[in-house]
Amino acid sequence: MNILFIGDVVGRPGRRIVSRLLPGLIDEVEAHLVVVNGENAAGGFGMSAQIYQQLTGLGVDVITTGNHVWDRREFLQEIEQCERLLRPYNYPPGNPGKGLIVIETDAGPAAVLNLAGRVYMSPADDPFRAADSALAEIDDDIKVKLVDFHAEATSEKQAMGYYLDGRVSAVIGTHTHVPTADERILPQGTAYLSDAGMTGPRDSIIGVMVEPVIGRFLTGIHHRFDTAAGPVIMSGAVVTCDDQTGKAVSIRRLQREIAAE
Repeated sequence: MNILFIGDVVGRPGRRIVSRLLPGLIDEVEAHLVVVNGENAAGGFGMSAQIYQQLTGLGVDVITTGNHVWDRREFLQEIEQCERLLRPYNYPPGNPGKGLIVIETDAGPAAVLNLAGRVYMSPADDPFRAADSALAEIDDDIKVKLVDFHAEATSEKQAMGYYLDGRVSAVIGTHTHVPTADERILPQGTAYLSDAGMTGPRDSIIGVMVEPVIGRFLTGIHHRFDTAAGPVIMSGAVVTCDDQTGKAVSIRRLQREIAAE
């Protein structure tokens, strides 16, 4: 089974590159499962039912999120309309939506789990014990399991990778918007990448205009952060798994670019 994972989609530029490149990319890598992190897809902060429909219409099977999932308050109600969208599984009780889904693909069933980290992040329940609980929900005959771990600290991400090594097919990190070069297969057969990177404006600071961010660092005064313009990059990874065992066979980073509008 080939899994195509696309890192955090940021605003309209991120949606534009996904719209332009994703259908061809699915064919190119012969993807059976397409997972996209969409928590920044609505104006750079949050998600909407309309964008959910747009992304799934392009061939996205599952949309994961993270700490910005509730930035647009209306999405608290809209999420129930989005059957293949996940919010972190370890968010406290009372959060709408779900954090785990099983998808049927042409290469068999696959489970996708969304978790949020706790180091330098908003409060959430223990992601390690939450992962144990989530995996206990998955039928034994479902071998391929992908985890989007939305977290800040690389140490916490690496710890999760080793904690789940041999129990899931891949642990892919999101959130920092900066791709890491540490893709590998861990000793027990789990593919790992600390961060898939961002799908959004290249000439930016993690997706937003440069000047306001520098201004905030210089003065400490909060400035409005708007999505940047210019060339757009798509960052992600392709993981190939043995659909009989769920073990990863390979993982490679992926990055594409298109010109500014």
